[in-house]
Amino acid sequence: MLDVFYQIIPFFALVILGFGAGRTGFFPAEATAYLTRFVFYFALSALMLRFAATMPILDLLSWPFVLAYLCGTGLVFGAVMLAAKLRGRTLAEMAIEGFTSAVANSTFLGLPLLVTLMGDWVIGPLMTVVVIDYTVFAGLMVVLMSVAGGGRVSWAVVPAIFKGLLRNPMIMALVVGLVISALHIPLAEPVDHFLALLSAAATPGALFALGASLATRPAEKSDAAVWLTGAKLLLHPALVAFMALVVFKVPAGPAHVMIAVAAMPVASSTFILAQQYGVAVQRISTTILLTTFFSIITLPIVMGWVRG
Repeated sequence: MLDVFYQIIPFFALVILGFGAGRTGFFPAEATAYLTRFVFYFALSALMLRFAATMPILDLLSWPFVLAYLCGTGLVFGAVMLAAKLRGRTLAEMAIEGFTSAVANSTFLGLPLLVTLMGDWVIGPLMTVVVIDYTVFAGLMVVLMSVAGGGRVSWAVVPAIFKGLLRNPMIMALVVGLVISALHIPLAEPVDHFLALLSAAATPGALFALGASLATRPAEKSDAAVWLTGAKLLLHPALVAFMALVVFKVPAGPAHVMIAVAAMPVASSTFILAQQYGVAVQRISTTILLTTFFSIITLPIVMGWVRG
């Protein structure tokens, strides 16, 4: 485990460097926004496209994998919602807390970290997790928020979710890459070198941008944030591991990717959603900060196990 800890520390050092630059004002919020845009639309998307272009499309279609992740993540979503209800929270708070416990930072932290530690092959199962997170669980949260607000739930939410996915450059890069792969079109050498050069900026850029963005988030003392931190870093990977390894017997490699992603800290997008709905903003922000900090301890344990 110590060996894995030494390998992971440089990644979190980049996050801390970005946090320091953001907190001191050396890297203002506007600069962070533009760096995030570069990483999201160009660097990470280039990494995705380059890998998907050489990946057989059938590698993404594994029902045991999908069901294991759905069940494990669904259980933690439901358990956290139930805990929120027992604390007397509103349905809107229950929904955002459930979503917070279930959706990991799989792109800005998970993707560069797992690709470096485990290899390019992790992109396929990792992106399957991302698609599930932002169709099933984001869709569930939107429905619950609509009910909480007294609105009507209609099928119109379905195309809205898929439109959101199509606007995600990494999802589109994955789709384009898979089309290239399905048609057996080889990447021209200059194109491959261009994508390799651009994708090399993904890891340092994403981690620095993550740290800088965390520096501007509000925080508060919150027992609920501590509970949500435990649910995300401990309960989520434990339930996913049980479903993947015991119930659905997912092959070791993809199962380990699924478990590692589940062990990642809370996705930064949950803060944006909390702001959008005006629900538990500081609580969710504090949870993002706590999970990112404590994952320095928990991630090496999980990664050491899945790689062992």
